[in-house]
Amino acid sequence: MNKYDSHALTTWAVEERPREKVMANGVQYLSDSELLAILLGSGTKNMTAVELGRLVLKEADNNLHKLGRQGLGDLVRIKGIGPAKAIALLAALELGRRRAGMTHPEKVSVKSSETVFSLFHPLMGDLEHEEFWLLMLNRANRVLGRYKVSQGGLSGTVIDTRIILKKALDNLASSIIVCHNHPSGNKQPSDADVKITEKLKKAAEMFEIKLLDHVIIADKSYFSFADEGLII
Repeated sequence: MNKYDSHALTTWAVEERPREKVMANGVQYLSDSELLAILLGSGTKNMTAVELGRLVLKEADNNLHKLGRQGLGDLVRIKGIGPAKAIALLAALELGRRRAGMTHPEKVSVKSSETVFSLFHPLMGDLEHEEFWLLMLNRANRVLGRYKVSQGGLSGTVIDTRIILKKALDNLASSIIVCHNHPSGNKQPSDADVKITEKLKKAAEMFEIKLLDHVIIADKSYFSFADEGLII
């Protein structure tokens, strides 16, 4: 517990203790700042944990989606947030992200680019780096599996068509869809995106595998090569 005992969670009035509220009513009744207070564990000399939680939210414009994009460096710049508290927040945010991405894709039939977006947005929607994923389908367009091909930096990631095709062949995929994110929020494809799409399409055809789409996720929107007539 924090050395500032007067602001530790256990010293507050009962009605102000988020842990007691959870036991009495359930976690769903806590405010965002109260949930953050539980993760933070304690406040500072001048702030309770709930007040510190409000400050963390304020720095993210009271937007949980924006908070999810914060890195360690962003969080420790907040007054009262040291490395330990920042890491606790990052761990909780990552667990939430992983839970959201736990959809069992093998049960999904892909009928549109919107389905692809729903499968991958939980995984990539709020990342600060680029990731490139492969979605493998059978003849009925039912998902065989998804696979992270590569992970890069803010502006790009290296794509190896051989890795993509080997994975598709190993899973006996009849068709594939690739998907990556643009951390910048700009959903328009770059020249490199267009080139890798065309290269992958031609390479897949040699193995009688059809590239159905390339979807680019940018924040809460997306771009589909198929929808725009760029894959025939």
